[in-house]
Amino acid sequence: MSHQLDRSDIIDLLEEAVTLRRSVSVVLRHGRHFVDRVRDVVSERDEDWAVFAVHGRVPVTDIATCARGEPIEASYAGKG
Repeated sequence: MSHQLDRSDIIDLLEEAVTLRRSVSVVLRHGRHFVDRVRDVVSERDEDWAVFAVHGRVPVTDIATCARGEPIEASYAGKG
């Protein structure tokens, strides 16, 4: 059984993507899917918005689910 993402989970993932300059895979509520880099997450007029490099501003309420756009790279960096 998979974990259902709520609004705060989605915002956390989007904000992480901004900080790490990574892309996310997004599925919108009406079924459209895209992968894009998140530039910012902003709040305006009682709505949270994800600002994407190519897809512009998308209301977070329109996002059904999202995930990292690329897999986490396995690395031994920092391990001693």
